[in-house]
Amino acid sequence: MQFTEIISIAGYAIEAVGVLVILAGSAIASFGFLRTYRLAADGVAYTTFRRALGRSIILGLEFLIAGDIIRTVVVADTLENVAILGLIILMRTFLSVTLHLEIEGRWPWQPEKHESN
Repeated sequence: MQFTEIISIAGYAIEAVGVLVILAGSAIASFGFLRTYRLAADGVAYTTFRRALGRSIILGLEFLIAGDIIRTVVVADTLENVAILGLIILMRTFLSVTLHLEIEGRWPWQPEKHESN
């Protein structure tokens, strides 16, 4: 087995981990929502569900980006493939940033708002 084949398999494996993270996070968030939606105050279960689901999607996207980078840079290092990788990373980064804004209510570079008692 050649080096490029091993790296290609590693890239696909990292992408598979990303998909599994999204699937597992979705299942865990859904289970938690179904378990608590009747007990929680109005909107709390839904907000918690959206945050957990969004966080699993963001984490999964990070793995997908890493897998794409590994496969493209090492295995298919043509200028066209690197340009396509750049577009994929831009789209996935845009999704990650907008999901973060939706979940946290702030941009990723803004400090966290601490509630005072």
